[in-house]
Amino acid sequence: MPNLLIIEDEKPIRDMLRFALHAAGYEIIEAADSHEARVLLAETVPDLILVDWMLPSGSGIDLVRQIKQDELTQDVPIIMLTARVEDEYKVRGLESGADDYITKPFSMRELLARIRVVLRRSTPEHGDGPFQIGDLVLDHNTQQVTCRDEIVDLGPTEYRLLAFFMAHPERVYSRSQLLDRVWGRSVYVEERTVDVHVRRLRKSLEPFGQHHLIQTVRGTGYRFSEHY
Repeated sequence: MPNLLIIEDEKPIRDMLRFALHAAGYEIIEAADSHEARVLLAETVPDLILVDWMLPSGSGIDLVRQIKQDELTQDVPIIMLTARVEDEYKVRGLESGADDYITKPFSMRELLARIRVVLRRSTPEHGDGPFQIGDLVLDHNTQQVTCRDEIVDLGPTEYRLLAFFMAHPERVYSRSQLLDRVWGRSVYVEERTVDVHVRRLRKSLEPFGQHHLIQTVRGTGYRFSEHY
């Protein structure tokens, strides 16, 4: 279930968004200003951020730039919420790093549609259909991984690890980065925990000849790649 961070200083709007988005199947965390948002982002990496343009402790534009400059949150998609309708503000919002822009008042139907589109475009593992690389197919709707129509038996942590790797192929991640992105910043475990779960994931993929996809990059970490 995708995790959304709402950054909005008006409580009635936050409450409305929380109720509607939770009913649509999203987990919600929320912040009333930039400071609260930064505290939350130090503990967890959401799947998508909704941020208001005008915030009491600094503009949403500045916060978006900070989020995009942080290595751990730079890939998180952002939708800006604002009452400003002029094109110049839309351009400024998008140039700051936001992925989409919606003006108030908006319908929840439109917002939900935009969220689905941005998630599908930015994080393929949240698409409506199966996500496939090579012979591996990962379907978040069924929480199953298959290879040539056979089910790959994975534990929950191995599943999340594989989902992250498949969503970010060809990129090298250190053990600490994987801990933050897969386990979450608020979970305190040793970096060697990553090695244990990588070994388990490879062992589960080995009968299907797919263990080579999880590659060790000596002195750095791990990479998911179809290329040897």
